[in-house]
Amino acid sequence: MKPGDLDLCDIANYNDGVPLEYLDMLRREDPVHWHPETDGKGFWAITKHADLVHISKHPKLFSSWLGGTNLPDRPEEDLAGMRAMLLNMDPPQHVKYRRLVQRGFTPRMVKELEPRIRQEARGVVDRVATKGECDFVQDLASELPLILICELMGVPVEDRHKIFDWSNKLIGFDDPEFQHSASDGKAAAMELWMYANAIAQQKKANPDDTLISKLINGSVDGEQLTEMEFNNFAVLLSVAGNETTRTVTTHGMRLLCEHPDQRDKLVQNLDRLLPTAVEEFVRYNPPVIHFRRTATEDTEIRGQRISAGDKVVMFYPAANRDEEVFENPTQFDVARDPNPHVGFGIGEHYCLGANLARMTLECIFREILTRIPDIQLAGPVKRLRGNFVDGIKEMRVSFTPET
Repeated sequence: MKPGDLDLCDIANYNDGVPLEYLDMLRREDPVHWHPETDGKGFWAITKHADLVHISKHPKLFSSWLGGTNLPDRPEEDLAGMRAMLLNMDPPQHVKYRRLVQRGFTPRMVKELEPRIRQEARGVVDRVATKGECDFVQDLASELPLILICELMGVPVEDRHKIFDWSNKLIGFDDPEFQHSASDGKAAAMELWMYANAIAQQKKANPDDTLISKLINGSVDGEQLTEMEFNNFAVLLSVAGNETTRTVTTHGMRLLCEHPDQRDKLVQNLDRLLPTAVEEFVRYNPPVIHFRRTATEDTEIRGQRISAGDKVVMFYPAANRDEEVFENPTQFDVARDPNPHVGFGIGEHYCLGANLARMTLECIFREILTRIPDIQLAGPVKRLRGNFVDGIKEMRVSFTPET
């Protein structure tokens, strides 16, 4: 296998998971690799940890705003709406907007949520522990993030699966199970946008202690979120906060099933190793496969000339297996420490909800591994079709029922 042998745009090459062997080869042999596109102008594939960090920490040189953060080129009319999302902003707009929304995700705020998260985690496991088998994705991985995101948004319990369905359609844009055409995704985004707007109006009229109420009624330095900014943040929160944590939970359990020695090690040392195990889940199977930036001026990476306007695509699974950073990077190790992975991003766009995600993952795995520790895969894993999120749609598991 040599550089150019695999089309990283072809979603068929992700049917069995991320093509890690090819990305590993690129990282070793051509870490700043020019990748042509059938339906685009081509891009630079970035696979080294240090280069990904460099790009992420220089947002004025590598823009999220110019072409958005997805690999495909979008028409200008689509970009206009995408640029109103935090994910696709550059400084100074990004700095201002992030300051307005980050108050709900501080370590103190997350710590205050911990009793509630633990309670909900118990409830999630309560509903399946006596059954002896279930679909891990639907019954265990998706429920806790969904409950928490809906609570943060002030979404009534009876409506939470609307958020589940809309976010599936938005993230599954290459999967015919969720989208039949681009219009399906746009319709889901609009429904979610309008739903968030209705909640915002309720919170303006009747403020409460939910994150959404604090955001819509609060201000920083006298500035408030506009209606469009708020609605777009709610869409981002629904998708990013729900889908990514669900994906890490599922892959984490899959990895423990496939590495029983590591699961035994974790179960026997749960208090000490659960935090490092969570970091290893994110390193080994980061939920987002890539993000794109656009060069704003001529520059160089590893002596390779990057021209203004070039697409630069960062592959997180590759950076998380960099031999210069991680000892035995292909080994799954629940005790790995230090673990400077980039699964939550780094720099300007570091994941806003990383603290909440860590807490959520620790709570659900503590319940699962304490109460149904012999959980095993009970069938083939059904993967999300696409090359953006390394998602799993179905994962049947079996275990000794709790009595």
